[in-house]
Amino acid sequence: MSGTRNPQVGGASRREFLKVSSVAAGAALAGGLSLARSAHAQGDDTIKIGLVGCGGRGSGAASQALKVPDNVKLIAVGDAFADRLEFCLSELNKDAGIVPRIDVPAERRFVGFDAYQKVIDAGVDLVILATPPGFRPIHFRAAVDAGKHVFMEKPVAVDAPGVRAVLEATALAKQRNLGVGVGLQRHHQLPYLETMKRLHDGAIGDIVSARAYWNGDGVWVNPRQEGQSEMEYQMRNWYYFNWLCGDHIVEQHIHNLDVINWVKNAYPISAQGMGGREVRTAEEFGEIYDHHAVEFEYADGSRMFSYCRHMPQCWGSVSEHVQGTKGSADISGASIQVNGESAWKYRGENNNPYQTEHDDLIASIRSGNPLNEGENGARSSLTAILGRMATYSGRMIGWDEALNSQLSLAPKQYAFDASPPTPAVAVPGISVVL
Repeated sequence: MSGTRNPQVGGASRREFLKVSSVAAGAALAGGLSLARSAHAQGDDTIKIGLVGCGGRGSGAASQALKVPDNVKLIAVGDAFADRLEFCLSELNKDAGIVPRIDVPAERRFVGFDAYQKVIDAGVDLVILATPPGFRPIHFRAAVDAGKHVFMEKPVAVDAPGVRAVLEATALAKQRNLGVGVGLQRHHQLPYLETMKRLHDGAIGDIVSARAYWNGDGVWVNPRQEGQSEMEYQMRNWYYFNWLCGDHIVEQHIHNLDVINWVKNAYPISAQGMGGREVRTAEEFGEIYDHHAVEFEYADGSRMFSYCRHMPQCWGSVSEHVQGTKGSADISGASIQVNGESAWKYRGENNNPYQTEHDDLIASIRSGNPLNEGENGARSSLTAILGRMATYSGRMIGWDEALNSQLSLAPKQYAFDASPPTPAVAVPGISVVL
């Protein structure tokens, strides 16, 4: 199965789009453009924002949304844990530039598994979804059903049923003209956009192979506390449990896999690979692997070689590279080589893509022609899930097999006294992944 991801927006170059977006936003503030009807429910043009998920990325996304050149306000916040919610608000309130845009009284601070629905119902126009990704399909569908614009962090699902649910909700969002932004911020990063334009214009010919890396030290562990339920422990250490995270090939490496899909204007048709737990073997590391190596095949026969690793004191790289019939490119380094010599390197301005993705989404909503990045977000999430299926099973897995899998990683009940899925480290050749 293949798909496209246009590196330009509305036929305009990235710089032209930013210029048009700024004009559109200004016109909206002057009353010349309309937002979704809900934005005017109280008789003003303020875009009211709700945040669901108050961890580091949620706090960052909320801060960036509040810094857009538009009339916005954060009016509701929700998280499973009260301490995270209050810490998030305290951090946001340290930024004097956005404090006037924060209006979250006690009655609009929601805690628990149903906090997302309470935020959605609190009179917001745009919902930021930044909980662990295992919750994303449920929260996204609820927001779309309620007619809300959405910015959701990547990945957008951790299993095939979740991907299908996101694709279905994305189609509904398109029908309802709702904006959907996805936190694959490289699509809003000027060096990537300029490099991608040249590659799509044939600067190195046909792409025959690609390499993608996310090799680093790994992430935090929160020690088990006395009296914690298993559900709370897993949620506070969500990175190590597949029903919440999907493994680091899904949670982090999706960025690099997405870039190669973008340059190919397609998604893989199959994958095979290997991985395991060499360094992070203790119980505190849940069930995820600490390394994956996957070979993805595209319909034209080209291959992407994917590597991600969480091991301290090892070679690290977060990057993407492609080889073409005429040359090669370091996409992450925004440079192109032809006949072994430098042919081009990006020397233009750099932007903060985390900020720009929010600027672009809100400007597009104001214009009445909102961005919808949900389909690519879902299919790039499935690319990473396909890679995990291949390493966990030791099998060659096809795209359609992965997409149609009925294996759900979700718990049977969402409650702190409920039993979450029991961690089970995959054994290639034995474990069932479909």
